[in-house]
This record gives sequence, structure tokens and C-alpha cells, in this order.
Amino acid sequence: MPSPDEALTVRTAAVRLTGVSLTYGTRGGGPFRRRGEQVEALRDLDLDVGPGEFVTIVGPSGCGKSTLLRLVGGFAFPSTGRIAVSGSTVNGPGPDRGVVFQQPRLFPWLNVRRNVEFGLRMGGMPAPRRRERAMELLDLVGLADAAARRPYELSGGMQQRAAIARALAPDPAILLMDEPFAALDALTRERLQEEIRRIWRATGKTVLFVTHGVDEAVYLGTRVIVLSRRPGRIVLDHPSGLPFAADPRTDPAFPALRETIATAVRRSASGPAPDPAPDPRTDSEVT
Repeated sequence: MPSPDEALTVRTAAVRLTGVSLTYGTRGGGPFRRRGEQVEALRDLDLDVGPGEFVTIVGPSGCGKSTLLRLVGGFAFPSTGRIAVSGSTVNGPGPDRGVVFQQPRLFPWLNVRRNVEFGLRMGGMPAPRRRERAMELLDLVGLADAAARRPYELSGGMQQRAAIARALAPDPAILLMDEPFAALDALTRERLQEEIRRIWRATGKTVLFVTHGVDEAVYLGTRVIVLSRRPGRIVLDHPSGLPFAADPRTDPAFPALRETIATAVRRSASGPAPDPAPDPRTDSEVT
């Protein structure tokens, strides 16, 4: 029987991971792995994410960040442990979790509005309400004027906005974002970072956001999770403490928090070895 505090956490956590580990077998075919080799991707993850939090996840390449997101999304299952969304065990994908991938993955034969409507149509929503909902979301992401255009007529940033609108269409409680701005140029990426903060404040969604960039993790997150090198473990769970009404980068505490996260990422990449010499690159390049 859980204690009252544990029961409260189970009831209120938007996402809860308890003892989650994942080991998978490879299929071989490459010069460095034998067929059937066992790879431990994640080990003993315990994590509670509260409703409305914006949690960013950062760590070395190959540490299991995207794998963690797939587990929460229900696209894969842990070898051990339990993943729960709003208290219910995750047994597969569901409309309570919207996903934004690294690439927009829009249907090229549909216009922008119909792309946003697609999941609603599959869910049986009547056409008039579908169109109304799609236009509400396109207005939210600043694409109302592009509703009739095809994806190939949009810039990369506009395509990713359309993908965000599509993920929001079923009104999921949780938005899972897997490096959605990684392929964009620096100026577009910065603009979309501002946009997703605005959308998060407007919708109150719970967001799990995977990134390679320390600056992006600190700028966006109300909490920053740092994973170790494989097998991925949580080595730092740090609340932001920065104001979100204004640009956090203007806050005097931003540089210190960025350095704290960057140091944790560097240490997690090198394991238990002594601290490395100061890196000449900027913090955002470390990952």
C-alpha cells in the first residue's frame, strides 16, 4: 500500500517512470556489432513529471534521449520497470500524447490544413469541427495564411510549425518533442524556440523536449534532465528557477545555470574520469 505522499504523486504526475530499463538485441549487419548482441540503452530511470511542466532532456549522443521519448510515447516498451501517464500504464501510443519528430513528416499530397486535420479525421470528428479546430491551431502557430498550401511550398520552420499544430490537434495532455529544431538554421531555431514557449504558455501542456543543445535545454526547460552516456541514467535533475514571463537569457542567473548543465553533460560523456580541461568551445557546442 503506497504512503499518502506516494499516492498523491501517482495521482498527480503527468508522467511517471519507475525503475525503467531497456535492453535490446541488435540485428547485426555492421562492422562493429555482432548479430544478437545485447545493448543496454537505459538503466533504472525514476522520474516524475508534473502537469504543465516543460522538461528538457539533454546528454551525450547515443545516451538514450530519443529512446526515452519513444518509451513514453508507447512506441517501445521497457525491459523492466513501469511507465505511467496520468496514473495509467503506457501500453502503446494514444491521443493523450502528441509527438513532434525531428523531421515534420507531413503528407505531401495534403495541404497544411488537411495535414493538421488528419488525426481528427481518423478519430471520426465531423468535418466542420475538424476544419474549425485545424484553423484554431494554425492561427496559434502563425500559419493561418498558409492553410491551403502544400508542405513543399513551406520553409523548414513553417513545416515544423505545421507538425506542432498537427500534434496538438487531438488536444493531448502531453507533448513529446524529439529534437524538433535540430535541422533548422540558427535564426529559425531561435524563433521557433520562442514560439514553442509561447504555445506552451498558451496551452498549459506538459512537454518533454529532447535536445542536444545546452543553451536550448536551459532556455526552454522549467526543469533540465541530464542523462549519462549509455546506458542512460539520470545524473542531474535540475529545476530552472528562471523567469518565464520574459526571455530567460536576459536573466543574470542564466550563464551560471548553463554552465552547471554543460558541466554535467561533459562529465556524463566521460564517465567517472577526472574533470576534463576547460573546453574552448561554447556551451551550446559541447553536446
